[in-house]
Amino acid sequence: CLCTLTTIIKETLKDAALPKAGVLKKLLAPLDAVLEGFYNAILFHHFDSHHYTSPYSEATSNLISFIDLLEALLASRTELEFPLRCQRVLFLKVSYVLNLISSSVPYVIKKKFILLLKKCVLHKSREDAKSGSVSLQTLPLCEDMLALSNAVLQVVNLTWLNQIPLDEKSSYFGSSDPAPGDDARGASDQTVLRALSLVLLKALEFKIHNSAAEAEIK
Repeated sequence: CLCTLTTIIKETLKDAALPKAGVLKKLLAPLDAVLEGFYNAILFHHFDSHHYTSPYSEATSNLISFIDLLEALLASRTELEFPLRCQRVLFLKVSYVLNLISSSVPYVIKKKFILLLKKCVLHKSREDAKSGSVSLQTLPLCEDMLALSNAVLQVVNLTWLNQIPLDEKSSYFGSSDPAPGDDARGASDQTVLRALSLVLLKALEFKIHNSAAEAEIK
């Protein structure tokens, strides 16, 4: 079901002839509460169980399918003037994702969620997407970005970053062997490192621009 819904959303976004806003609203509005319920039930979960120890397990596969759906929902919110709750929940309840990233789930899931967070901080509103600029002053994107920024800065201020592995194997396109001439020792996944850095910098930038008190900025 998740894969089917993800495919429908992606194909709708690709079809230039479709009135995207109308189609997406008709598709997602009846599922709004259901999808938020899925988000709560799936991500507010004990991920340190044996079901997630393998990147090839059914539980891991289902979670990856759900990440793909979240990515499609994020892409689709640009088409609606007022995004639905299911398109906002990733921002408003990002703490679930942050907790999952620091859990013992397979590295592939951590990486997919980190790259999804990167897409969140680079997301444009409907008006900005049309103009090509980025203002972030449009509601509810401003509210959503503030919620995401607060949550990210809160965990980073603790020990969250120290719990994020930079799996060197992922630096070599899935291979466990280093590229010829490379030293495998100390290697890290540069894609994840850049994405994490960008998420943190964007969270700081948005928080500073939206903080009234000088003490809060410091």
